[in-house]
Amino acid sequence: MTENMIARPVILETVAGARSALSGRNDVVLVPTMGALHAGHVALVERALELGQSVVVSIFVNPLQFGPTEDLDVYPRHLDEDIDKLHALGVPFVFAPSVEEMYPSGTVQTKISAGSVGGMYEGRSRPGLFDGALTVVAKLLNIMHPSTVVFGQKDAQQVFLVRRMIGDLNIPVAVEVVDTVRDENGLALSSRNSFLDGRELHAARALSQALEAASSSADGGIDAVLAAAQGALMGEPLVQLDYLKVVNPDTFLPSDDGARGPAVVLIAARVGNTRLIDNERIVLAG
Repeated sequence: MTENMIARPVILETVAGARSALSGRNDVVLVPTMGALHAGHVALVERALELGQSVVVSIFVNPLQFGPTEDLDVYPRHLDEDIDKLHALGVPFVFAPSVEEMYPSGTVQTKISAGSVGGMYEGRSRPGLFDGALTVVAKLLNIMHPSTVVFGQKDAQQVFLVRRMIGDLNIPVAVEVVDTVRDENGLALSSRNSFLDGRELHAARALSQALEAASSSADGGIDAVLAAAQGALMGEPLVQLDYLKVVNPDTFLPSDDGARGPAVVLIAARVGNTRLIDNERIVLAG
């Protein structure tokens, strides 16, 4: 079927409109995004389309996830282009509300707390990030009542916290996680990559190179993993490391020095003025 034969997505701009359009459907699959869609988002959507016919892609730049000094005002917004991409994929519904529609009272009084893990790693560098993320995800789940919600592995800490919220609050939805999509040089795809110039784009590849080095050294234990990753970052002055951590995937707490078995290596760095994150699942031995 050609793109011209595929129906345009139904654009849902209000909570009431979304609930009406999706009422009675038991195969709703939600893909929450902040727009500026790239190949990583496409992978999420393609997986969603395999899981159910009533796929909803939400496009909402959530102000609760941005601190006062962060890039909310300049975060890329390309709604028309995003809708064209989703049309080509055959997505039936797009939920694209305004900030006023999602937060009609202005200041949000009721938020989901991400707890102690929400204040670590990304949450330490970006206070309030995960309280804001969980709050908007909870709202989207309450509006859409999907059977499944789809996220990307690149946002590993967010995925962990969403899963914990869903379990703690007994929300009847399955979580599907899609592997990180990377460019030909290994850089994890991100909407923020558009902020990088040529030199910064080249330098940013050091993050995935550090993760590759960490994975290759997993047989030597945590010290070897961290040393290998740090070594891969040396000599790249445009990359300013924020954190490099090895965590237990079941608790997202730092892995003990003698830990064995599955782990996740988390990395965050500023490349020029752009902050990037990435992660890699490994198996510790040694």
